[in-house]
Amino acid sequence: MGGKQDQDEEAYGKPAKYDPSFRGPIRNRSCTDIICCVLFFVFILGYIAVGILAWVYGDPKQVLYPRNSTGAYCGVGENKEKPYLLYFNIFSCVLNTNIIAIAQNGLTCPTSQVCVSSCPKAPWTVEPKQFSQTVEQVFYAADRKFCLPGVPGNMQVLQSLQQELCPSFLLPSTPALGRCFPWTNSTVPELPGISNTSISQSISGLLDSLNARDISVKIFEDFAQSWYWILVALGVALVLSLLFILLLRLVAGPLVFVLIIGVLSVLAYGIYHCWEEYRVLRDKGASISQLGFTTNLSAYRNVQETWLAALIILAVLEGVLLLMLIFLRQRICIAIALLKEASSGLPGCEKVPMNTSCDPMEQVNSSCPGLMCVFQGYQSTGLAQRSLFNLQIYAVLGLFWTINWVLALGQCVLAGAFASFYWAFHKPRDIPTFPLGSAFLRTLRYHTGSLAFGALILTLVQIARVILEYIDHKLRGAQNPLTRCILCCFKCCLWCLEKFIKFLNRNAYIMIAIYGKNFCVSAKNAFMLLMRNIVRVVVLDKVTDLLLFFGKLLVVGGVGVLSFFFFTGRIPRLGKNFENPQLNYYWLPIMVHYGEPCVFQVCILGAYLIASGFFSVFGMCVDTLFLCFLEDLERNDGSADRPYYMSKSLLKILGKKNKGTPGDKKRKK
Repeated sequence: MGGKQDQDEEAYGKPAKYDPSFRGPIRNRSCTDIICCVLFFVFILGYIAVGILAWVYGDPKQVLYPRNSTGAYCGVGENKEKPYLLYFNIFSCVLNTNIIAIAQNGLTCPTSQVCVSSCPKAPWTVEPKQFSQTVEQVFYAADRKFCLPGVPGNMQVLQSLQQELCPSFLLPSTPALGRCFPWTNSTVPELPGISNTSISQSISGLLDSLNARDISVKIFEDFAQSWYWILVALGVALVLSLLFILLLRLVAGPLVFVLIIGVLSVLAYGIYHCWEEYRVLRDKGASISQLGFTTNLSAYRNVQETWLAALIILAVLEGVLLLMLIFLRQRICIAIALLKEASSGLPGCEKVPMNTSCDPMEQVNSSCPGLMCVFQGYQSTGLAQRSLFNLQIYAVLGLFWTINWVLALGQCVLAGAFASFYWAFHKPRDIPTFPLGSAFLRTLRYHTGSLAFGALILTLVQIARVILEYIDHKLRGAQNPLTRCILCCFKCCLWCLEKFIKFLNRNAYIMIAIYGKNFCVSAKNAFMLLMRNIVRVVVLDKVTDLLLFFGKLLVVGGVGVLSFFFFTGRIPRLGKNFENPQLNYYWLPIMVHYGEPCVFQVCILGAYLIASGFFSVFGMCVDTLFLCFLEDLERNDGSADRPYYMSKSLLKILGKKNKGTPGDKKRKK
């Protein structure tokens, strides 16, 4: 057994050797991954240049204001008194495409659009007897100022409708996002080839997706009236996160065992429930042979084989967990001790040129029916305009790379501070005065390139996932089952690869913070160290994940319940100074219906972000102390010359002890 274990350890590298000069994070180090550092700084300079180009050539009005068919903005300039955009035939938008395509195209539609001072209030349709009249008689004289600018008053109505210079019908509309959208309960005119039901459903779906401006105003009012109570709720989340970490320090052992017993109890109840269902269906004779194959999955609940299979699966899980609990009890105790330590097309249109420059103010004379000149975008004349797509790709890559580098910097700095704590002989006497500040300056000075290297690897995988999602979205309508299966497999593989790289990078940054070596060497050493202790790694990872999950559940659930009862006025006798504000929207039903944030949602989201921030620091602490603990076991043997650095609780669990108190013998510097 011993020989086999030695061979396994040799396969994953040799254990760390004793070094009398090692006293934690090495101070005398040099810059690592210089090429990546230079590349990262050059990329950041280019990122700044892209931002300058966006500022110089960009136009914020494209986001703030809608455009009509001539390309003019509504609500500014000559259209200052006309802030709203009216679609002549909005059903060409909502019936022939989807909301995602509409949003991607800037809410443009294949129909004429005109800026108006107010949206129509009453339904109206051009009658057949009005076709021979003039635009002046039908539109201008009746104060229907909804035709395109420059349409002569003596033009026949039929001609203006054929060229889509004037609308053939109007619907009572409400402004939303600067555009006139019909009311869902408005009387819809009879249109050829389109049913009233499909029109009503399209209008309702469009309004549900885009919302109405008055809802946003009401939600803003809610925030204005309750911002201080939102801060109070976030403060409660902060306190609860701190209390949970302190709770781990005091009762981490009992808490872990309560969670384990809880999981076993849930599985035991599941086994009991499956057995009862199986017994009842067995007595009734309900078998899968009688049901046959069906796509109605709920029907399988009424056959005995389903519950028998579930019973077997749960029983196997229960047995595996019990065996793990028995044989891995010492490693679970080690995990608990580390947690305590960390707590400190139409006819005639074939030859018509499309997507070419045209003047929307001129009439189009062509044999192609329905042909018109509608604004799509300006010609790309400059270098920046012609390279817009490439600059967008560069910006997305820069966004991912920068975010991953910032996260890597935080992880490496925390690892350096926690490692300084572990490798101190006498705590807190030997801990550096400013461990966090020292780790931050040390990381920025020596290891910017290594962090950029690890962040770049992760960024490339994430970009590949984004590209694959984009391809899947584009081919969704034309996919066959085989193509969907292949894409699903690729997405699953990339997801697993991203998780593995995040795990490897995290441990590589810990080794960089301690030893100051480059990214590749640090990643290799961390991986080998973990593989030599794979069982301990799995146990610690699962115990930590379980505890942090329940911690987040405690914080988010507590703040959510407290916020709901407070904002709905269900907490009596709070006093005049603690009265709940009168809000328009309180919680989930309004959130789901309108798709807007609300006070309750903000409290929940804020509590989750605070809890995630606290517990991510706690998780980094656990991972750093764990790697230090594994190296401590390999470097030292507990003798007077090579005492362990670990805490007394860990020594007690391992059945080891230091023969001499650290520092009794003068160690070599």
